[in-house]
Amino acid sequence: MQVINLNQKLSLFSDHWSPKIIGRVSGHDIKLAKIAGDFIWHDHAEEDELFFVISGTLYIDFRERATAELNPGDMIIAPAGVEHRPRTKDGMEVQLMLVEPGQIKHTGDVEHELTVRDYERI
Repeated sequence: MQVINLNQKLSLFSDHWSPKIIGRVSGHDIKLAKIAGDFIWHDHAEEDELFFVISGTLYIDFRERATAELNPGDMIIAPAGVEHRPRTKDGMEVQLMLVEPGQIKHTGDVEHELTVRDYERI
């Protein structure tokens, strides 16, 4: 067992939209990410995705639901099959933790320049 300090792990990278694995729990990866600007519309047909905001304000647009605004300490679960788009306002950086199944595809079935295929472990 090991204590993981989120601030220390966040200090190890600066790239946006490239989640880093910091742990694993019962087949789910625990990831940290830094994001800024708009991501792409996508869904995960079989997997739920948990977003927990550490710093900044995260907006998640949903095609058929109201946009969610998350502030530090807030979390939301995007259910499997629900199309969504995470984004920030005015290019501000948001730091967040993600909890999602290990086999999840970063951008669902959408191929994009932001798609991550191999997650770095830090």
